[in-house]
Amino acid sequence: MSKQTACPVLYSFRRCPYAMRARMALLASGMDVELREVVLRDKPQSMIDASPKATVPVLILPDGSVIDESLEIMVWALAENDPEKWLEPESGTLEDMLALISQNDGPFKHHLDRYKYFNRYEDADPAEHRRDAEKILNRLDGRLAVGKYLFGTRPALADFAIAPFVRQFANTDRDAFDAAPFVHLQRWLDDFLNSRWFANAMVKYDQWHEGDEPVIFKAA
Repeated sequence: MSKQTACPVLYSFRRCPYAMRARMALLASGMDVELREVVLRDKPQSMIDASPKATVPVLILPDGSVIDESLEIMVWALAENDPEKWLEPESGTLEDMLALISQNDGPFKHHLDRYKYFNRYEDADPAEHRRDAEKILNRLDGRLAVGKYLFGTRPALADFAIAPFVRQFANTDRDAFDAAPFVHLQRWLDDFLNSRWFANAMVKYDQWHEGDEPVIFKAA
């Protein structure tokens, strides 16, 4: 029990791309984490108390400090232990990867939301936002024509931080995505979807309730 109480606690939602990438980085770090699966319509008060913005993921460290931004969770976990060298890309630097991720988290996510969830935005034209998102994907496709992954011949932080959002875009209209001229991007996404990191991160867990026996999320 002492080992369990020493684990960081992760509030997560399986299908959220932000929580997805946080889970993959925690798996890659080899760190044991207590996973608390959240239903977004029924968020636990303990998560809201820890992070009033009440969005997943939320990581509570053993010392009580809170990290509630997914990219920060990724970098923190990998700074603790990075056996796969996700923070050390084969080409470029961590700063280069963070710059590319910012394009995903900013402009691409803006267009993705208005393409996938256009009913939530007044006057959003989903076709227009799909085209604008595809311009960004075209640049990724160009990078992937040069190297198997975004920063060389092995995957690194940028691949796992960006792929969940490309997956979400692709799944909005899979036929349209498959018909698009993104040969390298499509291959890269398939590699991601078939990776052990994605498979292990997407294991289903029941909704967590206060008082439940801890569920330990681990890479083994």
